[in-house]
Amino acid sequence: MWQDNTMDDERPTFGVVTGQPVLNNPSIKHWEARLSLEFRSTQERSFLAKNMHYGPLVLQKSLYPEGKAVCHGVVIHPPGGVAGGDALTLNIVLDERAHALLTTPGAGKWYKANGLFASQHLNFNLAQAACLEWLPQENILFDGAQVRFSAEVNLVADAQYAGWEILCFGRQAQNEVWQTGSLHQALTIRRDDKLIWNERTCLKPEHDLIKSIVGLNGNAVSASFVIAFGAVPAEILMACRSVQPKLTLDMHAKYGVTALPQIFSARYVGQSAQCARQYFEQLWQILRPWYAEREMIRPRIWST
Repeated sequence: MWQDNTMDDERPTFGVVTGQPVLNNPSIKHWEARLSLEFRSTQERSFLAKNMHYGPLVLQKSLYPEGKAVCHGVVIHPPGGVAGGDALTLNIVLDERAHALLTTPGAGKWYKANGLFASQHLNFNLAQAACLEWLPQENILFDGAQVRFSAEVNLVADAQYAGWEILCFGRQAQNEVWQTGSLHQALTIRRDDKLIWNERTCLKPEHDLIKSIVGLNGNAVSASFVIAFGAVPAEILMACRSVQPKLTLDMHAKYGVTALPQIFSARYVGQSAQCARQYFEQLWQILRPWYAEREMIRPRIWST
């Protein structure tokens, strides 16, 4: 197992001169963190078979709140925030019939850049009949953050993938507006080496898409929930379309679902990350018995 001996309190602060970040300063450290996990299944029990990490990105522990068939895990980035130049990579392999649910303990924080992009790359590989649920809490992009998110999902045969992403532009608790920075986002899903989903986003605060009614329409939260498991049965799709967010939390929310031959997609645009997650949880409750043949069980960390 790779290890990183840098203590959390050794993380430097970034010097600023005349409002500009100090670049090419040897005292400034950037963290590259990688976590590689492999899950296997034997005798109807899914378990963590391999766990390797380099730098500050770790799996807290394996949990079984819904029995031995599904292994829950909490992915932790101990520094609590990601600065410009930092790079996070998460490699997940699920062997045949393994089922894993991964989440995070709290919101991801992406700090104001120091002239460099921060990045997160997800690489998920699922064997036949495997099921991966990637359900992290929201990512908050601080004003000035320059971020690259990318995810590659490779499925074999009838493997099942369900994943969501909730983005907050600016720190809402501090009434911060995302006025400078950039976001590059990519999600690619392949089944048996055939491309079935390809999504790309390039966004800056000055883009018309931020204010446009066909874009964010001035909202600070954008969220997406994607499931790859073939065509959604008509009755399940109808039930999903009847779900509404708790508009008392976000009266400006816009939301909806789309069903394609191999992909289910739900979208949310509004002002509340909490409302977006509750909306997705309602959908998950309907969809999980279809793609995973089991009822929804919330990760314990969400209740702490």
